[in-house]
Amino acid sequence: MRRREFITLLGGAAVVWPLSAHTQQTERVRRIGLLSGTAPGDQETQDRIAAFQQRLQQLGWIDGRNVRIDQRVWAGDLALARRYAAELVALAPEVILAGGGTSLRSLLQATRTVPIVFANVTDPVGSGQVKSLARPGGNATGFTQFEYSLSAKWLDLLKQIAPGVTQVAVLRDADMAGIGQFAVIQSVASSLNVEVSPIDMGDAGEIEREIGAFAQSSNGGLIVTSSPWATVHRHLIVTLAARHKLPAIYFQRHSVADGGLISYGSDLIEQFRGAAGYVDRILKGEKPADLPVQAPTKYQLVINLKTAKALGLIVPQFLLSRADELID
Repeated sequence: MRRREFITLLGGAAVVWPLSAHTQQTERVRRIGLLSGTAPGDQETQDRIAAFQQRLQQLGWIDGRNVRIDQRVWAGDLALARRYAAELVALAPEVILAGGGTSLRSLLQATRTVPIVFANVTDPVGSGQVKSLARPGGNATGFTQFEYSLSAKWLDLLKQIAPGVTQVAVLRDADMAGIGQFAVIQSVASSLNVEVSPIDMGDAGEIEREIGAFAQSSNGGLIVTSSPWATVHRHLIVTLAARHKLPAIYFQRHSVADGGLISYGSDLIEQFRGAAGYVDRILKGEKPADLPVQAPTKYQLVINLKTAKALGLIVPQFLLSRADELID
């Protein structure tokens, strides 16, 4: 095969320059899908996707150069989640990133062959989405947000920061993950002298009515469990908790940064960085079935001191010393 060259004149003499391999052929563009359940303009969504793309760049994958990332955001609309999952699969990507459990379920309904890397998924083994953490066994692997057992910690922390709470509404998704989180909370409620009741999250109007009705009882508090609806309606839920003076604990830091009282959960930004690493390995030939599902090694405790003061709460010193972040 002839070596490709180009010729130029320097001082009247012909100089032959070999073309580089990069110049000789156009770099292959790989295709990545991305399905997320939060609103497109939401800062949390932007932070997660930015972390994913930045890590891909560090690994040599540049959107628009050697990869193309096709994004779909379904913003709490289940029908749209299923439609977008089918659309992404039809584009024949080499791997799809699933942001959250509902995105993962929608993608698994659409394909059992296209590799899927997930982040921010609650207990994928308990939800039947992978066979085991060590050997996922199918076309999906990734990073768990937490196992159901962590849900008990939310009620414990809520009682520590607001010991007068005796009635707790648990905002949940009505799917398996939401039911699983509520079951764990319910199992420890009696030992903490608390009565818990579920609120199945729907549209904004329904959430406002349900929280308003619950707030009529005394000594109330809220637990906001992990779900795409909790993220989509994050600002509304924080506003309602403040309006009705309900101490509330959340699964994500962003809610506390927006004015919520306290949160305890994994670093979701770090999960999306980790997901980029798995996408890189799959693009280089590894299989999802051979990549173990990874669980968080650290959970973050975040407290908003300004909100605690507004609620008339004195944060115990042992919580202050344990907190990873204090917002004032």
